[in-house]
Amino acid sequence: MFIKETTKGMRDILPREAEIREYLLNKMKKTYASFGFSQIETPCVEHIENLTSKQGGDNEKLIFKILKRGEKLSDAAEGLDIDELVDSGLRYDLTVPLSRYYSNNASNLTLPFKAMQIGPVWRADRPQKGRFRQFVQCDIDIFGDATNSAEIELITATSTYLESIGIGGVTIMINDRRILAGMARASGFDEECFSQVFITLDKYDKIGESGIEKELLESGYNPLCVEKYMSIFRGAMAAEDRFAYLDEALGGDVDEGVIANLREIVDAVATISTGRFNLDFDPTLVRGMGYYTGVIFEIKSEDFKGSSIGGGGRYDKMIGNFTGQNTPACGFSIGFERIVAALVEKNFKPSEAVEKTAVLYDKRMSTQDYALMQKAAMAARAEGKIVLVQKMNKNVGFQKQKLEAEGYSRFIDIRYPDEMAKLEEI
Repeated sequence: MFIKETTKGMRDILPREAEIREYLLNKMKKTYASFGFSQIETPCVEHIENLTSKQGGDNEKLIFKILKRGEKLSDAAEGLDIDELVDSGLRYDLTVPLSRYYSNNASNLTLPFKAMQIGPVWRADRPQKGRFRQFVQCDIDIFGDATNSAEIELITATSTYLESIGIGGVTIMINDRRILAGMARASGFDEECFSQVFITLDKYDKIGESGIEKELLESGYNPLCVEKYMSIFRGAMAAEDRFAYLDEALGGDVDEGVIANLREIVDAVATISTGRFNLDFDPTLVRGMGYYTGVIFEIKSEDFKGSSIGGGGRYDKMIGNFTGQNTPACGFSIGFERIVAALVEKNFKPSEAVEKTAVLYDKRMSTQDYALMQKAAMAARAEGKIVLVQKMNKNVGFQKQKLEAEGYSRFIDIRYPDEMAKLEEI
């Protein structure tokens, strides 16, 4: 017998949610296109070598792997472990596929290239509320621009989109991986330990300052290094001008111009935004992906109880993995599924939604009467209206309740031929 439930971690999308999703995506495409981003598509399946390049952090542990097919699988099956039977996998994000796309098509693209990519990704994660194994990601990226105008435009475009769909209380946190490295270096940590130190710092929102210090000490790091690190960290968090404090505290432990570059981005975005959203320098911001090389950012909103609804950063070395030559690259991703879930819960109604009318007719109405109803509905549809013509169910109240859940707000009931005049109300 067939199984009617979805595969674990996957889900069906009902009409009301599908309408909200379509509205948000249309708004997104329109907004990003107005900034000059071009929509592109990449395949759902990528070479396993690309997906396991140690660039995707913990996501590489969650890949849906695809076995070799046909004779290749039969020939390889004897005496090999599972990884040797795999040659491809479902993409776990859009950045790695996009980098391969650019590397493969750069000669046919303008430079700088501004890409908009929207599509499903898959992660073999543990399913739980709000976390699925298939979900949609929405990214904008700029290739070939090494200046901070790329970061400034990505932040501006993303915040403009959030404003267009009514997301309020937006704050974008910004940091730089090179500043994180400078703090660790100035504290005396060995470079091979930096990634683990960052992982601990990334828990700041959950365990706080004392928790970070405790975990670093329990991990066996030199207490003097931990003490120096926490001193720099506390000073940065307390400073009125965090840029100036870190510039002095880190000295030669951070590349020249990195802190000034971050200040320029914050100042420029403040000029553009004119107070519509906040951009804050946050020394605790880490971002987990291993491919980030410079500026990183993350979005929070009061409408989402302070949780992240997007993030991104600069990944200048990713293209070099494909071509042998590094290319400046920077991107921003929106937490589309989180936004959708919140709007569905609020019973959100798209501001641009067309009123939906349902014409419900009795089963005794003739085929000719049905044709006349459809004719009237066709005239209304030609004017841009949405009209459903549907036979009445036995429990018409329950039928209307279900239709209301799908966004229908007007109902025209036709039970007898002499009520056909009601069609003029469409």
